[in-house]
Amino acid sequence: MSLFSLTLRNVLHRRFLSLLTVCAVAITVAFIVLLVLSRQSVEQGAKKGYGPFDLVIGAAGSETQLVLNTFYHIGAPTGNIPLAVLDQAQRAPSVDVAFAMTTGDNHKGYPIVGIDTGYFFTRYGDSKLQEGKLYAHTGEAIIGSYVARSLGLKVGDSFAGAHGLVQGDEPESEEAEEAEGHGAGEAEEAEHHGEQDHGSFRYQITGILPELHTPDDRAVFTTVDYAWAVHGLEAEDREITAVLVKPSSLLGAHDLKQGFDGSNGVQAVYTSQAVSEVLNAVDQGSRLLGILTGICVLLAGIAILLSLIAAASERTKDVGILRLLGKSQVYVWLTLTTEGLLLTATGLIAGLLTGHLGAYLLKDRLFAQAGIQIEPYHWTPEHGLIVLGALAIGLLSSLGPAFRMYRMHPLALFKS
Repeated sequence: MSLFSLTLRNVLHRRFLSLLTVCAVAITVAFIVLLVLSRQSVEQGAKKGYGPFDLVIGAAGSETQLVLNTFYHIGAPTGNIPLAVLDQAQRAPSVDVAFAMTTGDNHKGYPIVGIDTGYFFTRYGDSKLQEGKLYAHTGEAIIGSYVARSLGLKVGDSFAGAHGLVQGDEPESEEAEEAEGHGAGEAEEAEHHGEQDHGSFRYQITGILPELHTPDDRAVFTTVDYAWAVHGLEAEDREITAVLVKPSSLLGAHDLKQGFDGSNGVQAVYTSQAVSEVLNAVDQGSRLLGILTGICVLLAGIAILLSLIAAASERTKDVGILRLLGKSQVYVWLTLTTEGLLLTATGLIAGLLTGHLGAYLLKDRLFAQAGIQIEPYHWTPEHGLIVLGALAIGLLSSLGPAFRMYRMHPLALFKS
């Protein structure tokens, strides 16, 4: 009987304990794989999330909040700023290009973003739409590929937006709405219900963006003046949410920040700096997960060790017979180490598959919530380290029981 056949029979003989050991290894590996894929996706998504726009101008408040809302379509804007700020930015000699952005409405939870169509050429180059054409008039819109896929929208469809950045709940009845709104103003009632429908203003879909693998895939884009048209604002009341700026140089970005920051409730933010703060926060969470991962690795190693100790205790008589039949000490040593490696390798393969399957199942939810595109089929250099690390732990856990059997005399093994 070959060494592998003997090892396989020994593993199958102790099915339950072997299954527990494989599960412990598989869960640990799957957890590590999912952590690696998620961390890499967050880092890549954060880096390419803002494109060439190194500066953003918006209302005073949290810098991180302004950047996340502007480029990643997460959270609420810090407020509105005068339309004149766009004029000042575009006239600044250190500005290559600047675009106004208006936000505040949504369609079924996906943000409606007002921005000039030049934004797409500046950020993505001369890329063609997946279908249709860019918007040109108020009320026309294009949608991200994820929005089109999720909602089943196509070119020519129309829809109404709603106030707010998330889809709210409708009141259950007219009586409930009247009771809840009694004695409260229009703003308080809107806040209670989460959003206000803008059914009288319809958007016509003129095009669908290709897959950009950025947060723009899950947004609806239209003209900057959509918010003014929806709310019927006069020229003197018109404001914007932010100004996206592509400076002509790093020195130009510094001059712009100094010029706009802190004036009339306006702030200018280095995009990369705000994104770095978010990544630092993610790294802090990764360190905690790293500790948990280390504990899982330790438990997996203990599971392998206990399994092989139990196997060695059960198999002393069998090993004694093998030695009396002329099998060498090395053969006996290999039977246990091979068993440990077989259990580890089985758990490793199951863990790799489970980790990537988990990433596949989570990718849409993660992208919908944070605009982070996880790649479930991507293999990273860390995968090689995971494989080597798992096999090393399996081998090290096997050495103790294997050497114990290796050092015993065949008669002593048989008598025991």
